[in-house]
Amino acid sequence: MSQQHIDPHAAKLAAQRSSVDYTDFPAFPTKLVVHPLVLLSVVDHYNRVAKDTSNRVAGVLLGEITKDGVVDVTNSFAIPFEEDSKDPTIWFFDHSFLESMLAMFRKVTAKEKVVGWYSTGPKIRKSDIEIHQIIKEKYLPHPTYCIIDVNPEQENVIPTDAYVAVEEREDQQSQPKLTFTHLSSEIGALEAEEIGVEHLLRDVKDTTISDLASAVSNRMTSLKALRGRLSEVNTYLSQVSTGKMPVNHNILYLLQDVFNLLPGLHTTDTKQSLVKKTNDTYLAMYLGSVIRCIVSLHDLINNKIEMREIEAKQSKKEAEKKEEAEKTSTETKEVQKTSQDKK
Repeated sequence: MSQQHIDPHAAKLAAQRSSVDYTDFPAFPTKLVVHPLVLLSVVDHYNRVAKDTSNRVAGVLLGEITKDGVVDVTNSFAIPFEEDSKDPTIWFFDHSFLESMLAMFRKVTAKEKVVGWYSTGPKIRKSDIEIHQIIKEKYLPHPTYCIIDVNPEQENVIPTDAYVAVEEREDQQSQPKLTFTHLSSEIGALEAEEIGVEHLLRDVKDTTISDLASAVSNRMTSLKALRGRLSEVNTYLSQVSTGKMPVNHNILYLLQDVFNLLPGLHTTDTKQSLVKKTNDTYLAMYLGSVIRCIVSLHDLINNKIEMREIEAKQSKKEAEKKEEAEKTSTETKEVQKTSQDKK
């Protein structure tokens, strides 16, 4: 195993691609949008190759780049990748497999081009910049590098971190070196993908979690999402008021409609109505808990009574069998005694 593995076939294909015109690509990426299919493919790749290990997997991202520099990642495929855990300079990236897969993908989806590569990280490693350099030299001038965390520690957090390489100098006399700089990323989906994800989430249900726990979890997720939206609205209105952003009357009209739908909590009647509604709800919950407890105790008592009746019947049957056995034994002894007397 060496620092890079380049076979003659891959070198020949690289030479053929050296004349590719990259004028269709924008000057620099501004944002990375990852679709759900890519996340599912990466998780499947990790579970098949490196599950329950400290190893990571790598692959290529496919998609399109808009004129505004938005990288829309709609597909991906895995690449055979290995690295030495003790020596980060020793790694293997299969170029021949990459070229073969790209040739097949071009026959199926010609619009999807190489826009970068991914790994399961969860952090940047020393060899990443070298792999990134290979993608940069062979496919596009500004590829993106996306780290997809397949085991996130926090819930409701986007599991993607995007980076793009830039050239930096330590001083004016030194040679420029590639370093990663952070790129904003988000999860986006088409309408068909959203419907598919919703159906998939309906099927994936943990039977060990009660309905109450799942309902509370859904409420917490909804509240966190609502808090994020309100924070965005606050930021937008603050920037508009300070003149950093232009006024968009359509957005202001929608916000006004939202505010008009909110109840007036400052009035006394509204406060009393909310208090009464809350008290009624809590009373119904309390009565439901008491009734549930009484029904459980009633079922427990009935179970005890049934068990005692069953035990009494079993003991009665055992006593009858014992009496019959003793009676049969006595009759047998009398018959034997009578036969002996006759002799």
